[in-house]
Amino acid sequence: MSAAPEPSSLERYEETCRAAAAAVISAYSTSFGVATRMLGRRHRAHVRNIYALVRIADELVDGVAAERGIGPAEQRKLLRRLEDDVFMAVESGYSSNPIVDAFACTVRDCGIEGRLIEPFFASMRTDIRDDADRGLVGFDREQHAAYVYGSAEVVGLMCLRVFTREERLAPDEAALLERGARSLGAAFQNINFLRDLADDSRRLGRDYLGADRQISETDRLAWVAEARAQLESARISLPLLPKDARRAVRCALELFEELLDRISRTPAAELYTRRIRVPNAVKLGLAVRAGARTLLERT
Repeated sequence: MSAAPEPSSLERYEETCRAAAAAVISAYSTSFGVATRMLGRRHRAHVRNIYALVRIADELVDGVAAERGIGPAEQRKLLRRLEDDVFMAVESGYSSNPIVDAFACTVRDCGIEGRLIEPFFASMRTDIRDDADRGLVGFDREQHAAYVYGSAEVVGLMCLRVFTREERLAPDEAALLERGARSLGAAFQNINFLRDLADDSRRLGRDYLGADRQISETDRLAWVAEARAQLESARISLPLLPKDARRAVRCALELFEELLDRISRTPAAELYTRRIRVPNAVKLGLAVRAGARTLLERT
């Protein structure tokens, strides 16, 4: 029996880049990590590659660079450099940054358009505050919608490109899936905003859900209702997803639905003092249930 051929230098490098992306998701998100492990093998690495790029950009603007003593002007330069590196890697097929290289491979393999990448970096630039800024920076409804589209909805659309890259969809099916992907991304982001009120307002000086003030009980209930409606909108498109993607998406949806249920029972004032979490045992139970339900579906 002959030995397997040695991987080429490029194959070894690309495998290393994928491993780096997987390490990022493992380090930063238990919920997303659980859901991603439920993806079919053909999707798993691509979704990790997307998440890893999103994560390192998010960390740049959410305090890591500042903790290194890097000011806002230099942060903007670093973010622009990262964005330029992404587009250069997409064009050339290579980056010396392993996370960028992994993401660019996914972009090329799955047909992710530049029009989905540019809004993401635009939202990240919004998060960089000048040193002169003081107090809470509030987002009005228009600013909120633009930020959520760039920071979350386009990420949902990127993942959809991964899941459907081998599918032949009718125009109405594609439209329903795109609406579902955007709704799910928006729901995840709005739920995260509610969960992270304490850190966003105290450490980062941001209020994505209000305008220079803490949200009221009425505000909280309205945002909970909006996120719940977005989850329901996303749920409608689930049956159109390939089965080896559907179980993971259903798992993620139900994990965030559980988190939203817990937030719905938490007063607004308390959300500014602690981060609401879903226990790992509950996450595991939800994952098992979502997987079993999908396996029982005929198509």
